[in-house]
Amino acid sequence: MADALKAEGNKAFSAKDYATAVDKFTQAIEIESSNHILYSNRSAVYAAQSEYQKALDDANKATELKADWSKGWVRKGAACRGLGDLLGAHDAYEEALKLEPTNEQAKSGFNAVKRAIDAEAQGDGASGDPLGGLGGIFNDPQMIQKLANNPKTSSLLADSEFMQKLQRVKQDPNSIGQEMQDPRFLQVMSVLLGIDMSFGAPPEGATPAAQAEAPAPEKKKEPEPEPEPEDEKTIAKKKAQEEGDAEKKIGTDFYKKREFDEAIAHYSKAWDLNKDITYLNNIGAAKFEKGDLDGAIEICQKAVEEGRELRADFKLIAKAFTRIGTTYEKKGDLAQAIEFYHKSLTEYRTPDALTKLRNAEKAKDKAEKEAYIDPAAAESARELGQKKFQEGDWPGAVDAFTEMTKRAPHDARGFSNRAAALIKLMAFPQAVQDCDEAINRDPKFIRAYLRKSQALQAMKEYNRALDVCTEALEHDDGKHARELEQQQQKCLEAQFSARAGETEQQTMERIQNDPEIMSILQDPVMQSILQQAKSDPAALQEHMKNTQVRTKIQKLMAAGVIRLGR
Repeated sequence: MADALKAEGNKAFSAKDYATAVDKFTQAIEIESSNHILYSNRSAVYAAQSEYQKALDDANKATELKADWSKGWVRKGAACRGLGDLLGAHDAYEEALKLEPTNEQAKSGFNAVKRAIDAEAQGDGASGDPLGGLGGIFNDPQMIQKLANNPKTSSLLADSEFMQKLQRVKQDPNSIGQEMQDPRFLQVMSVLLGIDMSFGAPPEGATPAAQAEAPAPEKKKEPEPEPEPEDEKTIAKKKAQEEGDAEKKIGTDFYKKREFDEAIAHYSKAWDLNKDITYLNNIGAAKFEKGDLDGAIEICQKAVEEGRELRADFKLIAKAFTRIGTTYEKKGDLAQAIEFYHKSLTEYRTPDALTKLRNAEKAKDKAEKEAYIDPAAAESARELGQKKFQEGDWPGAVDAFTEMTKRAPHDARGFSNRAAALIKLMAFPQAVQDCDEAINRDPKFIRAYLRKSQALQAMKEYNRALDVCTEALEHDDGKHARELEQQQQKCLEAQFSARAGETEQQTMERIQNDPEIMSILQDPVMQSILQQAKSDPAALQEHMKNTQVRTKIQKLMAAGVIRLGR
């Protein structure tokens, strides 16, 4: 039903019966409200009637339903252009070109809008030009030549009255407003700009007649010549196409019912009747679903070969390549799948093929990494890394432990050991990153916490180094408590040394510029503890039995907020 209404809408649009076209597309939308093409087609009809706000609303709906479809953005660009929103039109056409760089409508629209924006930027629009800066096109030194070369405007050069009007506009672009009542000026501007000034573009599936530029003023219609009778070859070709499509439809009905052998039989008959590689692609799809993967590859390769001979649409050839890639991926041959996805994108770039390529590349990378896993080789790499470390060959140790992380990616020791070698090389940020990798794999691996704290201390990020020790104590079973406390003490001593010699004024300025210290001071619980400590210093020792409170107090002491013995 929706397809039939869409076809009627396209037919009405081609006949310029816009009211009927809108009605048919609206009825179709009521049946299939998620069909982006229907909104796009109705947008084109509205644009043809200069109802640009309605055209924009439908274009927005089309892009919302299918954001990766370039034609929806072209519709939006045309609607914005009609509303005078040049920036909106520019962005819409630009998005269309990102999705489909070869889209001629998008190119033409984008270039025209860019010229208009450039003209405004140069100040032409501020002078009162009713065309927003486009009045300057009448000063083109090649104007007469362009009009003479175009069959739609060449006859105008013989009209002295019109040429006088054209001369007036050339001398005073501001007079274009009153002359625009003459529709011939719109045709002239179309030729000079190289665009269709009607702003609308034909709906999806509309006949080529609907794609023509805005017509010149209507003249008295002459009787149309009788169409010449088609020759036997043309009639036979049309009949073959009709019969082939009929078989294809039957095949598709069987395909939907998952009766693939019957579907293949009818698709094959369609190919015998009419050499259209769409039928071969359909056979490939049926063989794929049936599980005949080698058969699917063979028939799709035939589709490519036949398509080259028949000069078929490159989109159909790209589709055959994509299906070959999908089939190889199903077989587990990711290298071949990636190769054919690349071939498909070379023929015609689609979001679907690009997504398949990216996913296949990720899957291949993951498979290669998993195939490289070898516990025995990992242990050998670890022993080599330790030997290099003991010999003071830090780069060699990094290389060996890197090999260990590849051979045993879930073993925290490889990342922690590499962090130790990186610390020796003073590559502290990379060491911190490796420690995080080790902790993610084993939150109870205390050695990684200690190395992370050491690296942060070397980076003079003392508060973060202390926080790492506190976090480690929460996971420690008591075996590493002494090491962690010693590391905390080292951090505090380093922080004390860093502020040695500061005046009280300098200390106050540093404290006020330290967001972490200010956060501790603004904590209501800590404010209460510090207030209590003023009158009862012994209470501070009691509160420090709590690990988190102790860490915060130590930070305040190291920062110089709390000074003891004074």
